[in-house]
Amino acid sequence: MSDISNLQFLWFILIGVLFAGFFFLEGFDFGVGMSTRILAKDREERSQIIESIGPVWDGNEVWLLTAGGAMFASFPYWYASVFSGYYLILFTILFGLIIRGVSFEFRGKMETEKGRNFWDWTLFFGSIIPPFFFGVLFTSMVSGMPLDADGNMTATFTSYFTPFSLVGGVALTLLCLLHGFNYIRLKTIGEVRDRAVAYGKKLYLVLFVGLVAFAGLLYVSTDFFDIHPVSTLAWLVVIVLLSVLATYGIYKDKEWLSFITSGLTLIALVALLFFGLFPRVMVSSISPDFDLMIKTASSSPYTLKLMTWLSLSILPFVIAYQSWSYYVFRKRITKEKAVKY
Repeated sequence: MSDISNLQFLWFILIGVLFAGFFFLEGFDFGVGMSTRILAKDREERSQIIESIGPVWDGNEVWLLTAGGAMFASFPYWYASVFSGYYLILFTILFGLIIRGVSFEFRGKMETEKGRNFWDWTLFFGSIIPPFFFGVLFTSMVSGMPLDADGNMTATFTSYFTPFSLVGGVALTLLCLLHGFNYIRLKTIGEVRDRAVAYGKKLYLVLFVGLVAFAGLLYVSTDFFDIHPVSTLAWLVVIVLLSVLATYGIYKDKEWLSFITSGLTLIALVALLFFGLFPRVMVSSISPDFDLMIKTASSSPYTLKLMTWLSLSILPFVIAYQSWSYYVFRKRITKEKAVKY
């Protein structure tokens, strides 16, 4: 790390923190959206589930916008490689976010059952697409993409979709679904909550099988165990332990334990990937000489310094406002009173 400045290291960590915050907060939003077709049996129950995130879902997405903006300003070469090389993947994610966002508004304005049903399904698929393709993006990025000496990526279908990236996409989707179940347990009363408990008990067993597959493919598909063996193994152990605690929370009906640990599992997954990448930001499958490094991908020291002061000035207010909004809308939602969405 001797050739990486403190500000470069700080902003690499901050981008990881922003993505971790996004998956913690938006992760349960995605899970709640998927739950509308898994847990709910009628329109009233779907409205009950949706209203649990109605006041907060759009604020949670701000973390993604901030992460993208921070990457653009602090690591423009990383931003350029990711957003050009993963253009179709990111377009698909954006499509999912758009159809998901409009479904919240349109489903309540439909006068026919057919129209409402259409937007309910749109919400469901719009909640699956982003986490799956984010999982594909991040896992393929750390395993290596055809990046040349100029940072240009020339990838094919099989570059993006490998056994490792597909398992990563499914694993992230499943983690978000379970995180959504745990959030629903916190925010609802009635049969929906009971189903979230029952489905969670079954899906956590599936998750442990998926974690074993993910760890095995991580060993085969990346160089994490070669260059960062201790931290890689440590983060994998943390992920498993957090999943065990979340499962314990379901069986013992400890809502907050399950919710916090399922969210921390998503954060630990982001930490695993970022620690494994360091001191790189992109891995080249063509040659290690073409890896995009933190020290060469960042902005000027003046830009990083200016961004640091602006972030330290604004971020506390953003966190305070978002915390206050969760406090205001802290009450549980009942099926009978869920009429807004």
